[in-house]
Amino acid sequence: MKKIALITNFNIADKVSAAIAVTQRLKEYGCEVLTASFNREKIARHRFAKGKLELTFVSQDELYAQAELLIILGGDGTILEASRRAAMRKIPILGINLGHLGYMAELELDELDMLDGLFNGEYTEEKRSMISVEILDGEKTRIASFALNEAVIRGAASRIIDLEMSEGGELIANYHADGLIVATPTGSTAYSMSAGGAIADPRINCLCVTPICSHSLSARPLVFPDSAVLEIKNTCQREKMLNVIVDGRINYELYRGNVVRITRSSMETTLIRLKKYSFYRKLRVKMNRE
Repeated sequence: MKKIALITNFNIADKVSAAIAVTQRLKEYGCEVLTASFNREKIARHRFAKGKLELTFVSQDELYAQAELLIILGGDGTILEASRRAAMRKIPILGINLGHLGYMAELELDELDMLDGLFNGEYTEEKRSMISVEILDGEKTRIASFALNEAVIRGAASRIIDLEMSEGGELIANYHADGLIVATPTGSTAYSMSAGGAIADPRINCLCVTPICSHSLSARPLVFPDSAVLEIKNTCQREKMLNVIVDGRINYELYRGNVVRITRSSMETTLIRLKKYSFYRKLRVKMNRE
């Protein structure tokens, strides 16, 4: 790996300091470190960074076209945002946690010595499934997107909404709730878990469906095989338009009568693993703050 893209929020001084430390370590291995050209002015505002950040500035498209690896300094949100572009190019991601939880990140900032593993072969690549999210207006696909964590259907003002969900054309349930979450195994430890959904080992091929504050005793989280074709229809009479929120970042409009079709995507996110932690150990450490 000789061309490595560095992604972080260069507006924040602490993240610029972290970028300096990571870049200097990568330079010891003869790597060219790329970053998006729109970061040039942001970096220039930090006088302490002058002469310490040896970066190659390229357009965002070129960044993903050239990089053999993405190193992301930040939290899970930054990793989610980069995952869509990385998946299209099949570029692996290494997360270094500078956020709050950093569940998807592999390293903390005080563990940079472990970067040696990138260059001596002491790492593994972990594939994470993604979901395809299509919004249908009749038979026509109006919007197509994909996500690493989840798609959330909810109202604009936290009002109770009505949804009808089917699988493969068979009615599964009608929901009278604040919303509905469809999550990947990766996303099962995020918003879905907070809403009372099942936690899925990322080695399991499944889709997790979790109602948000359902007004029904019979509404429970459901787990489907990832071969399922889930269709969720906006049947709400009080709200003409609902929101489909993809990975907490992208918002699409779901009009009355429109359907969200969710299936497993052909895209995958590849995460670099340098530690021997199992999924369950990471779950204990991160969720219990050991």
